[in-house]
Amino acid sequence: MKSYGVNELRQMFLDFFASKEHLILKSFSLVPNNDKSLLLINSGMAPMKPYFTGQEIPPKRRVATCQKCIRTGDIENVGKTARHGTFFEMLGNFSFGDYFKKESIGWTWEFLTEVIGLDKDRLYPSVYLEDDEAWDIWHNQIGIPENRIFRFGKADNFWEHGAGPCGPCSEVYYDRGEQYGCDREDCTVGCDCDRYMEIWNNVFTQFNNDGENHYTELEQKNIDTGMGLERLACIVQEVDSMFDIDTMKALRDHVCKLSGKEYGRGGETDVSTRVITDHIRSVTFMISDGIMPSNEGRGYVLRRLLRRACRHGKLLGISGEFLVDLAKTVVEGSKDGYPELAEKQFFIYEVIAKEEELFAKTIDQGLTILADLREEMRAEKRTILKGEEAFRLYDTYGFPLDLTKEILEEQGLSVDEEGFSRSMEIQRETARKAREKTSLLGADMTVYESIDPSVTSSFVGYENTEFDSEILVMTTEDHITDRLSQGEKGTVFVKETPFYATSGGQEADTGWICTDTGRFVVEDVKKLSGGKIGHVGYLKEGAFQKGDRVHLAIDKERRMLAANNHSATHLLHKALKSVLGNHVEQAGSLVNAERLRFDFTHFSALSKEELVRIEAIVNRQILENLSVSVETMPIQEAKKTGAAALFGEKYGDMVRVVRMGEFSIELCGGTHVSHTGMILAFKILSETGVAAGVRRIEALTAKGLLEYYAEIERSWQETASLLKVSQDRVTERTASLLEENKKLHAEIESYKSQQAKDVSGNLLDQVKEVGGIRFLAARADGMDMNGLREIGDQCKETLKEAVILLLSEKDQRVSLVAMATDDAVKKGAHAGNLIKSVAPLVGGGGGGRPSMAQAGGKNPAGMAEAMEKAEEILRSQLKDL
Repeated sequence: MKSYGVNELRQMFLDFFASKEHLILKSFSLVPNNDKSLLLINSGMAPMKPYFTGQEIPPKRRVATCQKCIRTGDIENVGKTARHGTFFEMLGNFSFGDYFKKESIGWTWEFLTEVIGLDKDRLYPSVYLEDDEAWDIWHNQIGIPENRIFRFGKADNFWEHGAGPCGPCSEVYYDRGEQYGCDREDCTVGCDCDRYMEIWNNVFTQFNNDGENHYTELEQKNIDTGMGLERLACIVQEVDSMFDIDTMKALRDHVCKLSGKEYGRGGETDVSTRVITDHIRSVTFMISDGIMPSNEGRGYVLRRLLRRACRHGKLLGISGEFLVDLAKTVVEGSKDGYPELAEKQFFIYEVIAKEEELFAKTIDQGLTILADLREEMRAEKRTILKGEEAFRLYDTYGFPLDLTKEILEEQGLSVDEEGFSRSMEIQRETARKAREKTSLLGADMTVYESIDPSVTSSFVGYENTEFDSEILVMTTEDHITDRLSQGEKGTVFVKETPFYATSGGQEADTGWICTDTGRFVVEDVKKLSGGKIGHVGYLKEGAFQKGDRVHLAIDKERRMLAANNHSATHLLHKALKSVLGNHVEQAGSLVNAERLRFDFTHFSALSKEELVRIEAIVNRQILENLSVSVETMPIQEAKKTGAAALFGEKYGDMVRVVRMGEFSIELCGGTHVSHTGMILAFKILSETGVAAGVRRIEALTAKGLLEYYAEIERSWQETASLLKVSQDRVTERTASLLEENKKLHAEIESYKSQQAKDVSGNLLDQVKEVGGIRFLAARADGMDMNGLREIGDQCKETLKEAVILLLSEKDQRVSLVAMATDDAVKKGAHAGNLIKSVAPLVGGGGGGRPSMAQAGGKNPAGMAEAMEKAEEILRSQLKDL
């Protein structure tokens, strides 16, 4: 058998199915498209769901892909075994009502034996227990002996997902040889050992399950197959695991070079090497699809993988930042199959570098917090860190549990791992409940999924603001209907529409759909699967009937204002690149008639000077009144023009290229002005951070900007009136008032400081001795919390070794402050626990550090009892030491 590399095997598979008249689709993004049931694409079939459910008509009835996938369900096992990984590539061929079992099984055998050259005698097929048809094909047509075809039950060889399409499976296993087997005498296909490896699974979707396990034959039968590219490479290259195949070995060897460690000796070194090798692949591919590190969703998955790789780098003794170096090896090894890696490589490296730098600071922050927790444990005589505290370190600060355990064990302490697991499970359960309920194949089922998939709509709104068309379908909020009556809410579908549906960040048009006797108010327009455009609103008067000829008219002013803002985002995008650098990528936008919002990738807040430059560049292009042209062309031709494409955006074969003079060129499906001068002017309102590495600019143009300046002028006039000066003296008068206020504030603070000294001097007569240290518990009514703290500091300075409890009643509220000097803390005093014990007596609660704590309450009647209780608590603290 000839050995092939991973990139060769991928291309061989795609070429083979191209020869079988399959449409070869490039891998879909790891970010699911309109599928809320998935965080990340985890199988080759996942992006095909709309074709299997009938929501969309596939581009061809025969399709083949190599789909990049990520699964993180058992992330904790990654590295511990050579089997587990988070990133993998899934080869698959699909039939949507075209060929079925005979062709699928035949091509499986042909590819494995004739194209790849696997030994026929080492291949073992399995079929579903009751699938005689598949068994017959394998035995009588392919020629596999009866004793080498295995029948398995539903658990192994039947695919279903609740109600809906389902069917039997036929898997193919490869015998890797006795050296991979176990000691069982009956070791054979289906054994848990590594000898018989499943490499290909054919799913025959031929039944419909009504939800009660009653099965009926489907009119349209489908094929869904899957073969792990890494598994196939293991067999062809005759290596032990996926970490030994050519592309991953190059990456694994790079890790070893950086660490100076040798792989293959077992133990923790191998574990850490595998973790880094796997995780850096996932991270690199995720960022190439526009996923950014964050504390939730898929961004959290990315951050967790990055930080786990960083942590294992430290365990291997790799000094400094190293992940970018490894990402370059990932790009080099996989760019032939995934050109987006090369296209986005510098951005990928920058995101990784910034996140690695951030994690280094997180580690330092976590160590500081853990030190505080250790101090509390010591004060409370505990040797076990609470599970919820360890989880807070992990969940809030990204501090790994194993690092927490390691640090504590060095000091003879431990972690309540069961409590940590309980906290983890609570979080998972909360996330599960928050996830939207889904049905068949995880797709959100709405009334729209009931519409015939052959129904499509054409958008004619680039050239028209009004158009006549025919009603194809109507729905109420929960069912398809042939008639809508006055007052009813619903959705109207027509053949052609001038209404722009929300997409590409641009909000939908609004307007009206009319007949001679009826008027439908369009409040929203949705772009739905299968090329359908739904006009959502209500029938204001009359009635609509399916098949009616209607006149559609958009709100022209709203469209024009949205076009102003949309065109401004293109100018802004280019200006950002000009000022900040080519790493800037659009990361989202919102464009409507009122304003624009533009998210972009950058790793620090913009300075005033940068914002001024960006704003000036955009306004210069508006002033020059650049001509805006739009051309539709093939995607490959568009890329040659240098047109900017959006991260994660799904483009068809033909795309719209929007040019603004020689300044900006982008792929865009939105509506635009004909000349930039129509935008009038551009003003940045704010620049903020929305996620790690993602900034947001909000801005105004045209009518919105004029209204903004009108409001500023009104506010300025009102301010001048309040200050009793003319408008040109507002700044001067404001500066004078601020200076006057500053002087008055200084006088007040000086008075309060003197008052605190006087009060502290009067309180010192109430000092007692408790357990060998001084103790002061006293009232200082009328003081706020800041005043109490200042009095406490004055007392500490005088008393040296002491514990102080101060209480104040003000406006029927109670404030408490407790302080302990360093010498008192060493003897067992703990201000936080003291406050925690006495605060309930004044109807409140609080806490803090051993040296300082505070609380508030609403029961002044309990203040005397609180002071008495404090003395008891302090005695017990000093006695327990």
